[in-house]
Amino acid sequence: MFALAPSPSAIVNIRLTSSVSAAAQFIDRTLKNSWNHLQESASLNPGLSEAYADLAAIEEECEMSGWDGYNAVPVDPLSVSLAKQFLESLPLGCEAPTIGAEPDGQVTLEWYRAPTLMLSVSVSPTGELHYASLLGASKRYGSEPFSGVVPESVLDLVRKILG
Repeated sequence: MFALAPSPSAIVNIRLTSSVSAAAQFIDRTLKNSWNHLQESASLNPGLSEAYADLAAIEEECEMSGWDGYNAVPVDPLSVSLAKQFLESLPLGCEAPTIGAEPDGQVTLEWYRAPTLMLSVSVSPTGELHYASLLGASKRYGSEPFSGVVPESVLDLVRKILG
């Protein structure tokens, strides 16, 4: 299981205005630096550095039309950026997903345990997360807006897959 810790996006969202005191700016920078340091820990974030590398490779390998040998659209840079934010907002201790690309230009994040225990999350350039999961005989799917914090419904599915 993984611990629930605030995401860097949640830390950033604490700032409500651009006119904050020097002390508040210092605290904000310190929190972000601490969060980044924690994310670099291989024991707290298994596979996260590999996921970032895979995301960069997907972006490079799928930047041209027809990258799949057919009519795939290039991976959208906004999908890549949002997928990175999604990875950054996963709780500490959460196993990183496998990264892929879809022919429609979206990035896909997948957690797989068995043929009947998996979750796939597509990150659209418009900030929508489209997900589908198999949990034994049960299927769950839907869409959620992504605002820099993994929606609780998606996080619940990740927990069930990794659980």
